[in-house]
Amino acid sequence: MVRAGLDVALEWLHGARASAEQRETAVLLRKARLGLVTNPSAVTRGLRAAPDALRDAGAQVKALFGPEHGVRGEIADGVKVPHGVDTRTGIPVWSLYGADAAPTAQMLAGLDALVFDIQDVGARFYTFTSTLSHVMRGASAARLPVIVLDRPNPLGGRGVEGPILEPTHASFVGLHPIPIRHGATMGELGRLWHHFGIGDPPLVVPCTGWRRKDLWDETHLSWISPSPNMPTPETALIYPGACLLEGTNVSEARGTACPFRTFGAPWIDAEALADRLNGMELPGCRFRPTRFKPTASKFLGETCAGCQIHVEDPSAYRPVATGVAILSALRHTYPEQFAWRQAAGKFSVDRLAGTSKLREAIDAGTTWQTIARSWKDDQEKHRARLESLAVYA
Repeated sequence: MVRAGLDVALEWLHGARASAEQRETAVLLRKARLGLVTNPSAVTRGLRAAPDALRDAGAQVKALFGPEHGVRGEIADGVKVPHGVDTRTGIPVWSLYGADAAPTAQMLAGLDALVFDIQDVGARFYTFTSTLSHVMRGASAARLPVIVLDRPNPLGGRGVEGPILEPTHASFVGLHPIPIRHGATMGELGRLWHHFGIGDPPLVVPCTGWRRKDLWDETHLSWISPSPNMPTPETALIYPGACLLEGTNVSEARGTACPFRTFGAPWIDAEALADRLNGMELPGCRFRPTRFKPTASKFLGETCAGCQIHVEDPSAYRPVATGVAILSALRHTYPEQFAWRQAAGKFSVDRLAGTSKLREAIDAGTTWQTIARSWKDDQEKHRARLESLAVYA
C-alpha cells in the first residue's frame, strides 16, 4: 500500500519510531514551530487536509503559505493570491504567488522550520515546482530547514521527456534546466534544486510503497485536484504536452469539463484533424473529433471544433511528443489561422518549452519523431543526474 509522506509524518507524531537518518526530521515535526506550504491536494490516505491532520496530531503549525491558487485552492490560474487568515483554522496565511515568490523574513518570523506538502503532476511548468525552489531559497536565507512531505509522481518516475530548459528562457513556469516531463517527486526535485545551488538540501519524508515504475492508478490513492484545471490523473498524464497549446491561439479547453484532454478552435475541421492525428501513429493514444464551448479563457462562449485525446496505453503514451505532433498538425493544416501567441515581444511557447528550438523546428516542418529524437542526449543526462539524487528505486 502506498502512503504519502504526510501519513508517515503523522505516524511519527503519534509515537512511531523513525530510522536513525530520519530522526532529525521526526524531532523537528514534533517540537518545531512550523510553517506549512500546502494546498488541497495535501491530504492523508483518509482524506484529512494536511493543516488539520498535523495540528490534530500535535504539530505546532503556526503559519500557512499559499502557492498559485491559494491554500484552499479556490483562486483561478494566474490570479495573484492575497495574504490573509485561513477561515478553517484561524492560522495566518502568507501568499507565495503575489508580490513575493519566496517567503520573506517577516513571513518566517517566529518559525523554526518550513514544511512543504503539495501534489505535483510531473511537468516542469507546473508552478509548484518553482514555489519549492523559492521556498528553499527563502528558508536558507533565514537559516530554517525545509521538510518535504513527499508524494508520488503521478506520471511515474521512469518517463523523462522533452527539451532541457535553457537559462535564457527561465521563468516562474520553469526555473531550472530539467526536461518538461521530469520523472521526479517533489522531494527529489528539492534535492535537485540544491544541486543547482538553491538553498540547503531539504529533509525528505518519503512515500512508502511507491516504486518509480508506478503510475497514479497503481498507488490506489485518491486524486485531489492540485489546481482547478487538473481534475483527473489522466489530465495530468496529458498535460506535459497539451499545455504547450497555451502558447498558441488554439484553446486547451479551459472552461470545460475536459481541460487539456480536449483542444480546438472555431476554424478547425474536427473530423479531418482527428484523421490526420490518428494517421501520425502516436503511441498509446487515439484522437476523437469533438466540439465544445468554453466558459472561460480562449474563445469564451464560442463553439470550438477539435479533438479529445484518449489515452489507451498509459505506459506507452508520450505526452510531450504527442503535444509536439498536435502543434505540428495545427501549424501546417491551418497556416492562415494558427498563430503562436506572444507576450512582451517573446513567444509564449518558448517559455513553456524552455527553448525556441521546438517552435522553430515545427515551423520548418520537422517531423515529431525527429524533434523527439533530438532530446535523447539531454534526457539521458537528466536521468543520470536524477539517479544520483533519487529517493526511490
